[in-house]
Order: sequence, then structure tokens, then C-alpha cells
Amino acid sequence: MYLLGIDIGTSSIKASVVDAVTQKCLATVQYPDIETEIKSIKPGWAEQSPMDWWRNAQQAILKLNALELFNPKEIVAIGIAYQMHGLVVVDKEQNVLRDSIIWCDSRAVESGEAAFDAIGQEKCLHNLLNSPGNFTASKLAWVKNNEPELYSKIDKIMLPGDFIAMKFTGEITTSVAALSEGVFWDFRKNEVSKDVLNFYGLDESLIPDIKPLFSEHGHLSPGIARLLGLKEGIPVTYKSGDQPNNALSLNVLKPGEVAATAGTSGVIYGVSDELTYDQQSRVNTFAHVNYSNDAKRTGVLLCINGTGSMYRWAKYNFAPNLSYSELNQLAALSPIGSKGIRVLPFGNGAERMLNNKYTGAQLLGVDLNLHNQSDIFRSVQEGIAFSFRYGLDILRENGMQPKVIRAGMANLFLSDLFAQAFVDVTGVPVELYENDGSVGAALGAGIGAGVFKTAEEAFAEHKVLRYLEPKNSNDYEPLYGDWKNILIKALK
Repeated sequence: MYLLGIDIGTSSIKASVVDAVTQKCLATVQYPDIETEIKSIKPGWAEQSPMDWWRNAQQAILKLNALELFNPKEIVAIGIAYQMHGLVVVDKEQNVLRDSIIWCDSRAVESGEAAFDAIGQEKCLHNLLNSPGNFTASKLAWVKNNEPELYSKIDKIMLPGDFIAMKFTGEITTSVAALSEGVFWDFRKNEVSKDVLNFYGLDESLIPDIKPLFSEHGHLSPGIARLLGLKEGIPVTYKSGDQPNNALSLNVLKPGEVAATAGTSGVIYGVSDELTYDQQSRVNTFAHVNYSNDAKRTGVLLCINGTGSMYRWAKYNFAPNLSYSELNQLAALSPIGSKGIRVLPFGNGAERMLNNKYTGAQLLGVDLNLHNQSDIFRSVQEGIAFSFRYGLDILRENGMQPKVIRAGMANLFLSDLFAQAFVDVTGVPVELYENDGSVGAALGAGIGAGVFKTAEEAFAEHKVLRYLEPKNSNDYEPLYGDWKNILIKALK
């Protein structure tokens, strides 16, 4: 008995098959091998084609099957993780009407700010737990105001995971968690926010049927089953945004537990049992995967748009022929502090933790007679670690005091230098696990299908691979102060 997990990432699609009995991953693939393009028609815009996601998801599943490490007909449930906050719109025939406006697109900032003021800042924060900001609801309002003819054809709006589930099953559903990440959900009234809909002039009929996150969201259609070599009728039983899913895959489910990831974007995600919010909406609160009316589990999310994307930019422009592993080895040759180079890794759209300001990425203090590649790559990793510290301090202001942070041994955490710098700069120990979003989605599918009685049971075999404690915090503290002063000047 096997479980299939799909992770709709910004860079690529990952797919995994997990043995439901042993909880072990049998196979994982990525498709395509090159990073998927983000279309930026204008500065601050970011779009991707939903149909590209779907084509790549199909190819990933076929690539999995071709490994011949399992019988595809024995897969019993499908789980989906996806890049958060993206807007997908379809007509009555389920045809995609435009490219998705994805998470790092900044065009709707002004719409969100207008809604925040008109609805009332305190009411937004109390009921929505967020400013409407640059989230999915504001993106939809932008489409309504700027593409009215296209808007008139919309039958349903979706988050990226809802769209992929629709392509598998032909059914369109969503969840409270998905609606909360789009800032459509009123937590106090337990309903779609009338305030948001009324201000933006949006029709509630555009919202899909709302189902529990762990539940059946449709069954694999006969044609798609034949195409992918799977059994007809197997259910999609889990859909979650990538960061709540990352927390699930790290068994971060209880209040006070905290997860981190440093992929394309960087995130610290803590679980709370309160409907909490930041007065400046620099961090955001959404319904966690195990949120219910009886047990209000929320995820407090700190997002940095430009982490892995900053490292990727540096690689392509300073050492395109080196692997990331080689870059990490090169960076380790430079001393703590990178001989004075400082990096602000904020070049991937407006940053919520910076009050939706856009500073652009900045590489400062380069001495042409002193610095080399190793200093540049270390400075990028340190700049990213400093940005995590800045964000963690905001979470601390809001009452979150993590004693340990769990992270997957993936992306930037594969760098020993970065992992230790993260611990030294934040002052918080880190537990590293074998972790993958698509594996988490597969186990989520098992929870939704009832294969596991509880979420905790799904992660009974979860083991710590490495435990890191602060070693160089005294060296990093003045360097962080220097970096923070540079950021403050850039924000003026």
C-alpha cells in the first residue's frame, strides 16, 4: 500500500512514493531538471503557467513509475503541497483563463493597503489575522480592476494545489487553510470574509466548495488514471500550502513547535493555539493543517522572499559552472564576516516583514583588491542568516520564543556553513531531519485517507539526523548589528 505526494514548487515539481506501512520513501523525482521560469512582464510582477505545473506534475509521476521500484496500481491516496498565495482562475469548462499571479508578485500591494484602511486595520487584524496585503484576494481584485473582460469569465478561483487536484479529479474544492492563506477567511465568524468580498466587489460564488484539509477532495478520473498508470478512483485526500506542509513533514503540529526552510524563499513557521497577529502584519497567521473549530491551531509565518533565489542569482552570475555543493565548499574558505562584505537578500519582490517595502538585493563593501568568490558566497549565506534573525526577532516580539527549530536537510541547510551560521546568528539550536515536501504530502494523504489514525502516527519513524548548537554567537552579534544598520538605512 503506497501513498503519492506531489509538491508544486516554484522551481520545479517533486513527486514521491511512500510505503504506508514503513513510512519510508521508496522513490523521489524532480521534473523538470532545470528551474522553471518566473515570468516578469513588469518590475515586481511574477507569473507562472498553471498548465506547465500540470504537465510537469504528470511527467514527474511517469518518471517515478519508470523507476520500477513500486507498483503504481497499489497507490491508495494522493497528497498535494503547493507554493502558497498564487491565484488560478478558470471558466465553467475548467479552462485556465490566465497565468497564475504567484506568491512573490507585488502588483496588488496598493489594493491590499486600500482594503486594510477601508475595512479598518484593527478589524482586519482581529478577524483576518492579517492585512489583505499582497495576498490572493488582493490579486483577484487586481484582475477585476485591470482585466474586467477576463474577470467576467471566471467561474472559480483556486490556489495552486486546488488546481492540480482539479486536474486529477475534475472536482474543485478548497479548505479553510487555503482560504486563510488567500486572506479570504474570517476566523472570528468562521466563514468567508464578507468584509473582503464586499470591499473588493467579489462574488462569493467564485469560492469553491470548502472541505476539511484532511478529507476526500475528489477521485482520480478514468482518463488521467490511464494516462499516468494509476488506479482509477483513488482519492486526493490532502492539500496544503508548502510551508504548513513543511511543518507537517517535520512533525511541527503542537503549540510552540517551530519549523524553518531555506529554499527559493526562507520561512520560519511556528504553531500557536491562539488567533494571534502582528500589529504591522509583518508576519502572517494562517490556519495550520490541523486547525479546527475545536482546536484552533494556527501557523505564524515569517517569509523572506529572497533567500535561495539570492543564492541562485549569485551562482549564475559569479560561478555558473560550479555546483551548489562546490559553492558551499568555496564559501567555507572565507572567514566569519566575509572580510566586510554585507548582503541584503531582498531582491525578489516586496517583503512583508519589511512592511511590503522593496529594497532590491544589495551587495555592499566589495574591495576589488581584497575580495574573491569565496567572500562573495559566504557573504550571501551570512546575509540570508541575518535576514532570518531579523524576522525571528519580529516573531519574538509577537510572543514566540522557540527553544529549538526543526528544519529539513535540504536547500541551504545542506551547507554546513549556512546551517551553523543560522544557529549562531539566531541563537537557537536546530534539529535537522531528512525532509522533503513531496514526502510530507504523501504522508498527509495517508492521514487524510485514514491510513494513519493520527498525524503523530504518520511520523513515528521521524529521526533527528543532526543537532546544531550555537558556537560563534559572540562573533556574529556585532556583525548582525552592522547588517541591521545597513538595512534600516535602505528602508528609509
